[in-house]
Amino acid sequence: MSESNFSYKPSKTPFDKRVNRLHAVTLVLFGIIFVSAIVVVAWFAGEDRISQVFALIHDWQMYPPMWLEVPITQNKYLLLPTIGLLLAVFVVMKISPQPRIWSQRLVVIILIIVTLRYVLWRSLSTLNLIDPLNGVFSLGLFFAEMLVIVNNIIQLLFMFDIKERHEEANAKSLAVVRGSFLPSVDIFIPTYNEPVFILRRSIIGCQALDYANKKIYLLDDNNRPEMKYLAEELGCYYITRPDNSYAKAGNLNNAIAQTHGELIVIFDADFVPTKNFLTRTVGFFQDKKIGLIQTQQSFYNSDPIARNLGLENIVTPEGEVFHRHIQTSRDPSGSAICSGTSFVVRRSALEEIGGFVTESLSEDYFTGIRLSAQGYRLIYLNEKLSAGLAPENIPAYATQRLRWQQGTVQALFIKTNPLKIPGLNFMQRLAGLGGVLYWCSNLSRIYFLLIPLAYSFFDVIPIRSNPAELIFFLLPYYLLNIATFSWLNYRSCSIFISDIYSLIICFPLAMNFIQVMIFPFAKGFKVTPKGIVNNRYSFNWNLALPLIILFVVNAVTFWRSLNICIYQACYYATVSQFTGISLGWLWSIYNLVLISITLLILLDAPKADMYEWFDLRRVTQLKIGEDNLWGVTKMISEGGAEIAIAQKFPVHLFLHQPIDIKIVEENLQLAGEIVSTAIKDDFLIVRVRFQSVSLNQYRRLVEMLFCRPGQWKHQNTPGELYSLFLLLKILLKPRILFDKKIQITPMKVSNV
Repeated sequence: MSESNFSYKPSKTPFDKRVNRLHAVTLVLFGIIFVSAIVVVAWFAGEDRISQVFALIHDWQMYPPMWLEVPITQNKYLLLPTIGLLLAVFVVMKISPQPRIWSQRLVVIILIIVTLRYVLWRSLSTLNLIDPLNGVFSLGLFFAEMLVIVNNIIQLLFMFDIKERHEEANAKSLAVVRGSFLPSVDIFIPTYNEPVFILRRSIIGCQALDYANKKIYLLDDNNRPEMKYLAEELGCYYITRPDNSYAKAGNLNNAIAQTHGELIVIFDADFVPTKNFLTRTVGFFQDKKIGLIQTQQSFYNSDPIARNLGLENIVTPEGEVFHRHIQTSRDPSGSAICSGTSFVVRRSALEEIGGFVTESLSEDYFTGIRLSAQGYRLIYLNEKLSAGLAPENIPAYATQRLRWQQGTVQALFIKTNPLKIPGLNFMQRLAGLGGVLYWCSNLSRIYFLLIPLAYSFFDVIPIRSNPAELIFFLLPYYLLNIATFSWLNYRSCSIFISDIYSLIICFPLAMNFIQVMIFPFAKGFKVTPKGIVNNRYSFNWNLALPLIILFVVNAVTFWRSLNICIYQACYYATVSQFTGISLGWLWSIYNLVLISITLLILLDAPKADMYEWFDLRRVTQLKIGEDNLWGVTKMISEGGAEIAIAQKFPVHLFLHQPIDIKIVEENLQLAGEIVSTAIKDDFLIVRVRFQSVSLNQYRRLVEMLFCRPGQWKHQNTPGELYSLFLLLKILLKPRILFDKKIQITPMKVSNV
């Protein structure tokens, strides 16, 4: 399905439009002034004067404070700080396998101290400003590092506290269960171009909610006759409008004006709630200061990166990482983020701030900020009460991330700027700054990929250090971050897999960031494609081209650096030069490995079925002719099932013949046909396709597959060493060469 653009208008009044244009003009003007200033200084000062300035700062770097000097001892003793700190955090993580407040605070404090120690060493001792060429690359690398480190420190500051609201939800839900607190609820399902079969399951899931006082609205922003027919068929309300200005925000605001429920629930077109969604959330609104409650987002399919790697059901979908880690750490300070779907908002609070924010593409994020600024509490419930579709291929993944980036960075150009809007506390503003810095850090990512080229082709050494300093200052910082990364992220990701995810679209994100900073409202709202079916491998050349070029250049850099390293080792090069070339050599190896794996990921694996398959065990009875066969499902979808049968029976004789299937636990009778058979582990495996499924039968299927409370389980990503092993294994045994057969990998769900 092709991408679609909504018309998008950032502001209504002529004054606001002039302000938005002024922001862009100001940025361009400052850029011109900055470049002009450099030219003027170079013209009047001359190269000699610039060299003198760099030499003066270089002299300062040569004589750092005494407390930044490496102790005079044997190198093996310099490892003691690293070993001691690693032992300390390993003991803490062993005592507390899951982060608790005390253990998380202790590890965070250690990390902040080690990080600040590293920053002081980098800033006062390692900058190589011996000449302008070295100075430019050295300062560039330093500032790129500092951008990433500042963002990391902001995240660490939020980790001083964590908030889980499970017990609070238990207490609050009692009033809902007893019927003493049952406010009216309007459920909005906005849609633009999603297929009918996706909307059908979402609407049915909302209708299955254990809550009587609710109304369900399908908000069609594309005036499609099939959507109107679907709403009539399923028995929900249908709302459309003459245009689609302001994209999703405009669609939602149009529905708000035509409805009256005390609470409003938003589900994206592909999200299906579990039956207890409202039971677990509505009770919180007994507190009049609660303006919005966001729940965790989970996904009923694997993301395209995990699928292309062949790591379905091993790697946590990237979208869940944010909700398991960032949201729980931001909740205590009131900095949780409204993320667009699976949330409940108080209508009166929403009307008080003028509805959903239309200034930016990220209407959800800025609506939450306005509610917080107005004095309402925005809280986060870390429970999987719904599930949706993760992007189904790499282009869809890129489209989604580029939209998120543009919407977040637009904060700098609108009234609802978390850094300036009145009413927010310091931590809420810090969270807003962290969001912008996160998307800006892609510029640093590209610089890190390019810096080995400076070692090789320009003979520069951006980091002036020796092996003893690297052991004493760099090693503790680097290893400690690796050792604690997965634990602090609640086992949702590993640092190496996270690095792969960030590399895939770092070039488009970096270019998009620059474009948004100059023309923040140039692009419209692009809908993430859904319901994609692909029967063959396809390569994403547009995303791959810069990485292919970078791979070739890094390979040349590695070869040159290796030769120089061997030459200098043989002819007694100075220690600092040898260290610089060695770093470039190692850096090139790391880049080559990451780029190689990323290029494999950009080869989209087939997705042969429009339905998602689930690893769900249910006792079944198959009636084939006059015979009854008993078996257990191995996986089920909305369109069929795979059943293991222990009885010996010539099923192959009945291929493509009509049969009857009964799923015993659900008391669900279905008609179908056998499409394939196989023998595996002494069991007869029968693949069945459902046929002529009635609406009532389909409702039962959806409720069984998507709506069971507690069915979506947390999936822990492997630790750092095993993740590294898996990535290297994939590099040596790529899926395209060793797994060419199109297979369906079912998502694991609870059998409850």
